[in-house]
Amino acid sequence: MQIAFSTAALPKTGAIVIPVFEDGGKPKAYDDLDKATDGALARAEKSLAFKAKKGKILEVVAPAGIGNSRIILIGAGASKGFSPLDAEALGGNAAARLLSGRDKNAVIALTGLTVKKLANDEFAARVAIGAKMKSYRFDKYRTKEEKDDKPMLAKVTVQTAAAKAKETFAAYDAVNDGVFLTRNLVSEPANILYPDSFAKQCQALSKLGVKVKVLGEAEMKKLGMGSLLGVGEGSARESKLVAMEWLGGKKGEAPVAFVGKGVTFDTGGISLKPAPNMEDMKWDMGGAGAVTGAMAAIAGRKAKANVIGVVGLVENMPDGKAQRPGDVVKSMSGQTIEVLNTDAEGRLVLADALWWTQETYKPKAVIDLATLTGAIIIALAHEFAGMFTKDDKLAKQLDAAGETSGDKLWRMPLTQAHDEMIKSEIADMQNIGGKGAGSSSAAAFLGRFIKDGVSWAHLDIAGMAWNQKDKPTCPKGGSGFGVRLLDEYVRANHEG
Repeated sequence: MQIAFSTAALPKTGAIVIPVFEDGGKPKAYDDLDKATDGALARAEKSLAFKAKKGKILEVVAPAGIGNSRIILIGAGASKGFSPLDAEALGGNAAARLLSGRDKNAVIALTGLTVKKLANDEFAARVAIGAKMKSYRFDKYRTKEEKDDKPMLAKVTVQTAAAKAKETFAAYDAVNDGVFLTRNLVSEPANILYPDSFAKQCQALSKLGVKVKVLGEAEMKKLGMGSLLGVGEGSARESKLVAMEWLGGKKGEAPVAFVGKGVTFDTGGISLKPAPNMEDMKWDMGGAGAVTGAMAAIAGRKAKANVIGVVGLVENMPDGKAQRPGDVVKSMSGQTIEVLNTDAEGRLVLADALWWTQETYKPKAVIDLATLTGAIIIALAHEFAGMFTKDDKLAKQLDAAGETSGDKLWRMPLTQAHDEMIKSEIADMQNIGGKGAGSSSAAAFLGRFIKDGVSWAHLDIAGMAWNQKDKPTCPKGGSGFGVRLLDEYVRANHEG
């Protein structure tokens, strides 16, 4: 969907969206259209007791006196405390309504509508980005879709007097491109997106100035990555490790590193998952998808920071060559791991990916993202990603980035007691810690692969990578969670 900005008068065709605040705040277009329709808007508001609560809709179809197809009044909620994320939700709610109709073009009228503590250009840009985010649709495999089922909306114009709205929008749109890339990756079926094809998607970022390095199984074997390689032993697909480098900061300055779990399909291996809902495991690469999208966003807006993105890409399949429960593998760090459950594979992938990242890039901070445990969904549902770290400063930075970006985090416990849960009788550690506190013991496992003095956080995004229902700026399906979070973290803490 195309986004445009205009200072011109409203068009006389197509749909017009009029945001309305609960305290009565309305754009200039409201009075103009109400007058042109002989008071139809005011009468509709009164007759339907429209209170302008957030997301509420009042639609006047084919109003007499004008040539527009419909006028949509959309509730913006309270103007006091109205935030950039509220503006995005407003745009998303508007787009959702527009997409349900047959209009090809629509205008969201903002001229004359102001919000305290939010500049007009920021307000307009955020409304526009919310509308574009909601327009996402993964339909590449639909060959017989009914014409009436396919949205017709091709262009949304934001009417605003803000001269810099288009410029402000461009920066957000580069980040949105990263979100859409992640949504695409998470949505792809596993016969299309597997380690090698995922690596090629990463290599495509070279057009943005990202330097991409791909390691195959032979190279990883030489490096001693027995933990990562063990996961992919049962698959016909070769495992990969991909590093994406964006060096937009000071030359020689230590980078920040993002590391993502990329299990492109997870059967559970020999510890086979139940058949119902196993198809969802195509998005068990959500962490790697978020890292890849974040690198696209950071490079797309030319961030003035040194950032490394590393993804471990494997397919976890049951086969005669597959890893067995009870096997012991040796990681690149030299530590040995007793594999009690082959369905606790993501941490095995991250163990070597984290160690290699630290050895290769000497980062000042490391953040890993993974759809790691079902336990985090039990704890936090689909409302927050779990954050595990012993670094209070990093926790505050990430929490602030989550609040600003809308990718919200909730800090979870990570103590010595959780580390003791993964003690093994025959190896340095085991890959599961028992029934209780499964997310914390998984984080403790990862913590054993973080070098002394390195600032590190683990984000368990198992409940957030895939939307179970529609949200204001994202339809059901791949969410793109983590892209805006990581971009905001870099923007706020690693750019001068």
